[in-house]
Amino acid sequence: MRQVAVLGAGSFGTALSAHLALAGHRVQLWARDAALAAQIQHRRVNAIYLPGVELPPSVTATSDLGEALAGSELIVAAVPSHGLRLVMDAARPHLPPGATIVSTTKGLEEGTLLRMSQLLADAVGDGFPVAVLSGPSFASEVAKGLPTAVVVAAPDARTVGLVQHEFRGRFLRLYGSEDVVGVEIGGALKNVIAIAAGVVEGMGLGPNAQAALVTRGLAEITRLASVLGGRRETLAGLAGLGDLVLTCTGALSRNRHVGIELAQGRRLDEIVGTMKMVAEGVRTTQAALDLGLRHGVELPIAAQIADVLAGRKDARTALEDLMLRPQRAEVDAG
Repeated sequence: MRQVAVLGAGSFGTALSAHLALAGHRVQLWARDAALAAQIQHRRVNAIYLPGVELPPSVTATSDLGEALAGSELIVAAVPSHGLRLVMDAARPHLPPGATIVSTTKGLEEGTLLRMSQLLADAVGDGFPVAVLSGPSFASEVAKGLPTAVVVAAPDARTVGLVQHEFRGRFLRLYGSEDVVGVEIGGALKNVIAIAAGVVEGMGLGPNAQAALVTRGLAEITRLASVLGGRRETLAGLAGLGDLVLTCTGALSRNRHVGIELAQGRRLDEIVGTMKMVAEGVRTTQAALDLGLRHGVELPIAAQIADVLAGRKDARTALEDLMLRPQRAEVDAG
């Protein structure tokens, strides 16, 4: 049994808290909102972000970062990308020495274009091993104990092995990887492609278009990951293709939902205003384009989605522009 702090009481943070408690750990679940923390602690259910899932007795909810982190050997960062730095800056004075940090956040930091593991290392400094956990995993299914397989990546095998051992459960299987770059770029950019997949769905363009979109989206993600040092085979696995397929086709996908609504002509601010949870692809799209520009990588699907999100194009015009681009070989030479 270990003491685990889960920072972020959204759907995935809450689901992992339930899973880790059932795996035998004591869990401190931190919520920024004191009223939400009190509600979870009193009612044993996160009625806002994960209704219907009762939390085990070994989960304690709190809005006090110091209380959540005290004595924790494992720290799960489950905060949206745009809030992660602020939370970790506040957490830094309370971090137990040598604690392992596991990031489940998928995105790129706006401005710096850092991946989440890079952001964590920058925010907390040396002495805290960082791993990333990613893959096809809707929070509600993890919480309900439905079979799920994900990837944990870290630069060293010891950290990978630790997270695999402590997070494993009867219905959660973790595969190890040293390819932090590939895992994080796959997790970040699949949300952008999922918005495009939602547009295709919302316009009723059919399975042909959806299959083409997902396949070319994977090629786009792989190009960027490869130039950053990621491995192509990683993007063919759970953290790439697996997560991409789930997010592009699953009814629970928030990013797909955004795309469907955009295809109906709704404005982005209207769509986001009705959502309880964050659709990371909205923020990641421009950051991905900026990262691609920095490294000379073309991201045509992301570019069209950026125009739609910004209101510079409607969905149909973006599709036509994408289809009428100059034709090329499917596989890049070299």
